[in-house]
Formats: sequence, structure tokens, C-alpha cells
Amino acid sequence: MSPPTRAATILVAEDQTDIRDLLVLNLRGAGYDVTAVGDGVAALDSQNERASDLLVLDLMMPGLDGLEVCKALRARGRSTPILMLTAKSTELDRVLGLELGADDYLTKPFSLPELLARVKALLRRADLLRAAQAQAATPQSAKPLRNGELEILPAKRQARFRGAALEFTALEFDLLLHFASHPGHVFSRSQLLTAVWGYTHDGYEHTVTTHINRLRAKLEADPMRPELILTVRGAGYKMRDAPL
Repeated sequence: MSPPTRAATILVAEDQTDIRDLLVLNLRGAGYDVTAVGDGVAALDSQNERASDLLVLDLMMPGLDGLEVCKALRARGRSTPILMLTAKSTELDRVLGLELGADDYLTKPFSLPELLARVKALLRRADLLRAAQAQAATPQSAKPLRNGELEILPAKRQARFRGAALEFTALEFDLLLHFASHPGHVFSRSQLLTAVWGYTHDGYEHTVTTHINRLRAKLEADPMRPELILTVRGAGYKMRDAPL
């Protein structure tokens, strides 16, 4: 008889008691092992004691805000998926959260089914990442993907450009791998959300744009005039056809 599956652990850091209690109630109802705190300092302290499988961080909290918590964890080398909750709706706030290492965000007010869908998608991606890392430890590995001076080793989750190793977040790598696996194929932002993030929701396509801009900053000599990851006006994005 196989052992029971361990429930994924989630930390909720939210200073508004009513929202925090609602999140805890629904996440526990979905079968997750949930811990809740009311500020950023407590959130960081909790991760020193036991790393969670996923963090739900409010952007505006006393002590340390969600962005500072996110930045501190990434500086420690923690790749724990982070879902940011924000009452702000400007593009700058959203981009800043992603640039500091958040994997996704929701703008308040949000629906609980949407929150649960995002949580499920982030945890699924984390499971796929662990499976890929386990595969990389075996003698067999996937065939490298090449496009000009870009080389990707999917099983090892490594990429090199012009011989130099590149550092990517988990989502950046997954997005790059998706493009490299389908050179010349045009994907809309909605299609990329479904394929890479694991969900589709109107209004969040700019999350894709932000990650593409981050890829271009690392791969393109001039990110404003990309030669590898191209914009197809009115349709989406594609990676150029691999040179023969």
C-alpha cells in the first residue's frame, strides 16, 4: 500500500484579518496545509523554520512588505513559488513584483476560484520542475535544443548563449524552452499563459509581456530590436526559425 500523498504547504502573509481568514478557510478547504501570518517579518521567520511549498504574499504589509519579503527570499536562493496579492493596479506595480522574483500576482478584489486556480497551477509547475531536476540526475537526458548561438539542455534546465551560462527564473526558463521547442511558431499571449503558466485569464496577458522582456534583456544585443524572440504584430510572439 502506497503512503498517503503529503498535502502541499502554503504560507499566507496578509495583514487584513478578514482577508487572511478567508484565504486560510478556502485553501484548507481545498486540501492544503496552511500557515498564516500578519506581516512580512513573520513571513520571513516562518521560512527559516520550515520552507513552504508556496507563498501567498500581500504587497502592502507592516514591517516588511511583500516585495521586500520576495526579494529577501530570492537573495537566499529560494525558488519557492510566490503569488503576490496587491490592491494596486498600475502596470509599474505589477512589473516590479515580477522583476523581484514573484511568479504571479492577483489584484484585489479577486475571486476565490481564480486564486485556487493560480495556486494549483503554481504548485503543478513546481512539481514539474522537481521532476525535471530528478531526470537531470539520471544518465539519460533530453537532446539539446539549438538556435544559432543559443543552446538549451532541457533535462538539466540549463541554457548557454555564445558559450556563456545564463541564469533564469523557473518561469523564464519554461517560457524560453516552450519557444525553443517550437521555433517559428507564433503564440498569442493567452496561449502562452495556458502552456507555460497553466491557466488563462483575461487581463493578465501583460505577465507574459514582462517575462518576454526579461528574456530579451538576457538574450538580445539590443532588446529593443530583438533578433531571437520576435513580436508578430497583432498575433503574438515567436522564436525565429532555427538556422540550418
